[in-house]
Amino acid sequence: MKIAIVCYPTFGGSGVVATELGIALSKRGHEIHFVTYKQPVRLEYLTHNIHYHEVIVPEYPLFHYQPYELALSSKLVTVIKKHKVDVLHVHYAIPHAYAGYMAQQMLKEENISIPMMTTLHGTDITLVGSHNFYKPAVNFSINKSDAVTSVSHSLKKDTLAIFSIENRIEVVPNFIDFSNIKDGFDNCKRHLMAAPDERILIHISNLRPVKRIQDVIKVFHGVQKKIKSKLIIIGDGPDREMASKVAYELGIRDKIIFLGKSNEIERILCFSDLFLLPSEKESFGLAALEAMAYKVPVISSNTGGLSEVNEDGVSGFLCDVGDTKKMIEKAIFILEDDHRLEEFKHSAKQTALKFDINQVLPMYERLYEKICCL
Repeated sequence: MKIAIVCYPTFGGSGVVATELGIALSKRGHEIHFVTYKQPVRLEYLTHNIHYHEVIVPEYPLFHYQPYELALSSKLVTVIKKHKVDVLHVHYAIPHAYAGYMAQQMLKEENISIPMMTTLHGTDITLVGSHNFYKPAVNFSINKSDAVTSVSHSLKKDTLAIFSIENRIEVVPNFIDFSNIKDGFDNCKRHLMAAPDERILIHISNLRPVKRIQDVIKVFHGVQKKIKSKLIIIGDGPDREMASKVAYELGIRDKIIFLGKSNEIERILCFSDLFLLPSEKESFGLAALEAMAYKVPVISSNTGGLSEVNEDGVSGFLCDVGDTKKMIEKAIFILEDDHRLEEFKHSAKQTALKFDINQVLPMYERLYEKICCL
């Protein structure tokens, strides 16, 4: 099957999932065409089964904001016609589903029918899509999709509450390709980050306010009072400066390592002991799942789809949003005993295995086949 995938080519969860999905589908013999404005960050190679088509948006002084949706829909028409694509899979409702629908309509004028699947990832629904300016377009685009999926039951519930959806929404969770997971790394240089008697806590995100980075700092502050430890923060965003300021005020800035954006997350997860994710909202929690896959237990807030990923008392603990006191207590509980920590590490990996790509991929393939037969 020939599949065109539209996504944001960034470090964000939706882009990562879409890219990994395309790579996995190509390994199963499908021909994949990524269509976006930049090569996705995790698309490290192109093969005879994986192709990348850049969307170029010409600069015109007439436009205050350049019309990416128009350029994308036009590029989709070109790619679908040239490569005889069978199905269009767009990730993130805004603006991809809308552009996909416009491409469908242009192709209909040439008697070409292309089914479209829209995958909802989170902020495209709960933040951007729910805004009054965009809500009508998002509602329209979702209803005009031939199939709609969401990455969690929580997101499906939110979508149905916000929009008037006529289409059935299928829950297809995010996944991990365990064939890429190694139990040990030759270059797992833990000594570069911490002393042998120190625990390593980690947080990975785009450091936006919804991630509550100030709670990450507060939890670590409480933990390091009882347990010798270091905190590694991966990612960049608007709250990085604030996080550093809070760390200075608490007198722990020297115990925190800000690494910015990184393509070697797995080499850091391999020696991490605990993952902190105290978010205000998470539609799924892909960063937590990736940590668990590398045997890193998780202390997270009990919000959105996190309870579908992080099993309370097994792969880590769930706490109410903002309850840093409980997060500190649970973190210390896991870290203070070597044997208990190893049990949680093992359980985290076993829980993550439920989201192995080989369990999830057939769900997408069945939906592709279904809408192609409509």
